[in-house]
Amino acid sequence: MSKPCILCVAITGSLPTKANNPAVPITISEQIESTHAAFEAGATIAHCHVRDDAGKPTSDPERFARLKEGLEQHCPGMIIQLSTGGRSGAGHERGGMLPLRPDMASLSVGSNNFPTRVYENSPDLVDWLASEMIAHDVKPEIEAFDLGHVIQACTMAKDGRLKSPLYVQFVMGVKNSMPADERVLDFYIETLDRLAPDAQWCGAGIGPAQLTLNDWCIAKGGHTRTGLEDNVRLDRDHLAPSNAALVRRAAELCEKYERPVATWQEARAILGLRPPA
Repeated sequence: MSKPCILCVAITGSLPTKANNPAVPITISEQIESTHAAFEAGATIAHCHVRDDAGKPTSDPERFARLKEGLEQHCPGMIIQLSTGGRSGAGHERGGMLPLRPDMASLSVGSNNFPTRVYENSPDLVDWLASEMIAHDVKPEIEAFDLGHVIQACTMAKDGRLKSPLYVQFVMGVKNSMPADERVLDFYIETLDRLAPDAQWCGAGIGPAQLTLNDWCIAKGGHTRTGLEDNVRLDRDHLAPSNAALVRRAAELCEKYERPVATWQEARAILGLRPPA
């Protein structure tokens, strides 16, 4: 299989702390350094969250701006994807960074259960975030935690609320949501191919499901995500020493399945993104 595989690194997230793994990058400078190493290891998308001075998640546009500026300087060409996730803010606050015009931003198009809370994405908020992404030329990465999210994204693309072609990430392994099940993944892929034949897809596994999803996605011709946001361990007995180590592990799977790791130029072409700033 000769199709290049895009590797996304989710560097920080909203939940992991230094207590979970000292390698989790919290400050802007730590995030830039960690992302640079992951970029050199083969990651071409950086999925980014920011934290406040206390290490808590925030949607502060000023912090996102500093992170974006640092990544553009130290990781030239890398695709910068900012999170609009619900742990970092509420309502329109979640999209306050979109006027920064990152290359991409995450977009959840429906609600679902998380381990201890409902991840709420109301239709009005989803439509507003989608419209802001169109207005600022930001490509959404659809984060699909359930089959209904895949179908909703395809519906939104057909009626013009999202631009085609879609980029859909199947998130599996979240407790109380969709488990990491290969038959379910196959049905996700089949459904997306049927409803949006021009779409690209990616898979992210949470916790111990990370390596499993990396393997399945690369073998099946998709793209994949890794990083300390989703998983802080190499295995049961060893913490991951860095984001770069997790990226290198995914790159080794690309070699196993004889797929080249996408360069940033190839990744931008595959996703139809504008040239880097």
